[in-house]
Amino acid sequence: MSIELKMPALSPTMEEGTLAKWLVKEGDTVSSGDILAEIETDKATMEFEAVDEGKIAKILVAEGSDGVKVGTPIAILAGEGEEVSAAAPTPKAEAAPPPKVEEPKVEAAPPAKGGGETPTAPPAPVAAPKAESGDRIKASPLARRLAEAQGIDLSKLTGSGPGGRIVRADLGKAAGGAMAAPATQAAAPAPAPAHVEPLDIPHEAVKLSNMRKTIARRLTESKQQIPHIYLTLDTNLDALLKLRPEPNAGIEKRGVKLSVNDMLIKALALALIEVPECNVSFGGDQLIKYGRADISVAVSIPGGLITPIIVGAEEKSLSKISAEMTDLAGRAKEGKLQPHEYQGGTASLSNMGMFGIKHFEAVINPPQAMIMAIGAGEKRPYVIDESLQIATLMSATGSFDHRAIDGADGARLMKVFKELVETPLGLVA
Repeated sequence: MSIELKMPALSPTMEEGTLAKWLVKEGDTVSSGDILAEIETDKATMEFEAVDEGKIAKILVAEGSDGVKVGTPIAILAGEGEEVSAAAPTPKAEAAPPPKVEEPKVEAAPPAKGGGETPTAPPAPVAAPKAESGDRIKASPLARRLAEAQGIDLSKLTGSGPGGRIVRADLGKAAGGAMAAPATQAAAPAPAPAHVEPLDIPHEAVKLSNMRKTIARRLTESKQQIPHIYLTLDTNLDALLKLRPEPNAGIEKRGVKLSVNDMLIKALALALIEVPECNVSFGGDQLIKYGRADISVAVSIPGGLITPIIVGAEEKSLSKISAEMTDLAGRAKEGKLQPHEYQGGTASLSNMGMFGIKHFEAVINPPQAMIMAIGAGEKRPYVIDESLQIATLMSATGSFDHRAIDGADGARLMKVFKELVETPLGLVA
């Protein structure tokens, strides 16, 4: 029996993608776990793996096609013992041009054998069968290997592959643990903005990338649906700046160099553990409290922004945080992050101090309930020991989801964060 391969949802926010490159051709034999294509998502270029064995009977979407909706058939796989010619679409289907978002033929494509019309929204994933034989869970070999390495329980996941099989993309949804639940409970998307006619001046209309579309949608939803409360304080950086050269001298031979941002990541993580009321997510009719501080760190990349995660930052040394951040930021800019490396996180940190920005208010990244915005450190008059002196001050602004976090709890977190930064020995203890 032939199998319809569909555009997968490689991230929770993905609604469409670009089929960047096919790594197989019609007639090729593939096995479970083989990489079939490279797909550009809203965050990165990712590999699309086979979950069944067979031969590629027909490629339905040409490489380079963009705006391919999740759930759109992209290829036909002939099952074991099935003739390729029998599995291929009818001549009418073969004559149809590659699906494109702007062409109605995508919606008019012939339905799969067991389904109706191609849905306009991503279909709900089929619950993964708990067993193929005995108590064996239905999952691809690659998904099994990654799940074992990441300590993910496959029996608790829902599969999006053919027949409900668990594939690699499903593991990213479990990376944040309990966070995966509220992420799926997002309210209906905001209405599309009205079309804007360009002004009668020289201009260029640039098509939005998948990443930019996702950023626009998620930030709009965040500001419309989350009641933000902002708390700002000034922090004296002098002690931290004085301490930093000493550990750097000790780890220089390992090729690691601590940045101020590395130390702020650790400070935020420790503050979240000390004030657990802020290490939460709002889940509609429940409040989800996390026992670990996974810090999402904003990294600017070509075309947008991505937030790789330092998992369990409260327990990691500064050198470990620095090494991980260097690696994650480098691969983020190359579009090579895996979903579990940027999906999840319990809180975020955004630092614009390197651009000289003194103060800003960041938008919360749902389902998280807070984000810390860091401004530039600069010399300012400051009262120390009841005398006016010059100190290096940094403004930090916490944005909090007021549905989940009370102002007093947010203020406690800011106070603890300030104390940790101003007495930095606690960061290396």
